[in-house]
Amino acid sequence: MRVLVTGASGFVGSRLAEALTGAGHDVRAMTRNTAGYRGAGTAVYGDVDDRASLEKALTGVDGAYYLVHSLDARDFERRDAAAARAFALAARDANVGRIVYLGGLGEDSDQLSAHLRSRRQVEHLLGTTGVPVTVLRAGIVIGHGGISWEITRQLVEHLPAMVTPRWAATRAQPIAIADVVRYLVGVLEPAAAEGRTFEIGGSEQLAYLDMLRRVARLEGRNPVILPVPLLTPRLSSYWLALVTDVDVTTGRTLVDSMVNEVVVRDDAIRDVVPFEPMDFDSAALAALAERAQAA
Repeated sequence: MRVLVTGASGFVGSRLAEALTGAGHDVRAMTRNTAGYRGAGTAVYGDVDDRASLEKALTGVDGAYYLVHSLDARDFERRDAAAARAFALAARDANVGRIVYLGGLGEDSDQLSAHLRSRRQVEHLLGTTGVPVTVLRAGIVIGHGGISWEITRQLVEHLPAMVTPRWAATRAQPIAIADVVRYLVGVLEPAAAEGRTFEIGGSEQLAYLDMLRRVARLEGRNPVILPVPLLTPRLSSYWLALVTDVDVTTGRTLVDSMVNEVVVRDDAIRDVVPFEPMDFDSAALAALAERAQAA
């Protein structure tokens, strides 16, 4: 198939473009910097703020992966909604057969954070023009370069002692980046995946506090971790910006989402893409190994 991957230079997109190419697909890697692109596939110019560029990038494409977000912007909800509308219209006009979108886990009945509400809105907007949309909802993705993973690793490595707020007790179902990519590739062609929403996660459900302790054990560290109930999301974001390389805006957006439980409640994806995902320790060790290789 001829496939367009948006965000092809990013954490997920770069790995996905390589996997799709390896599976024999003709990959167009959408980027705003075609001259500087060094990843898999053929670089094509595209900007979600430029409708004409989207239509050109999508022409002749059988399927498209939408991996666009604006977490580092204060008005990310407005920007992500506008981008999704433009992409959906361009995909319709280009007669694209299927859009695949990576969204976020979280119960619709819950009081979702602005980040997760935005992910839901993007899901809806991508499907408003009639192009079938397959959605994969994931929580924390474990892999070298991923924001949530980097926060975890850097907290463990930078602090001999830390206080953790109430959200550190919230359950999540972290998933290895390799497994996310495997699911993304796996839903591209099957008719059983068309127009459906799937939840994906690793083999374990863990509180964020447990993840910190597990990473510390894997690295041979023994930080003192003291849970406190009074650390607000705003203070948490400043704290993260101080001890990690995540900026305050992105940190606040992610911290706000950590109050929502993000676990898989429907494993229907196993019928379409059947395999056993990694456990947390295996995913974390893979991420640490990749970082060591890149150093």
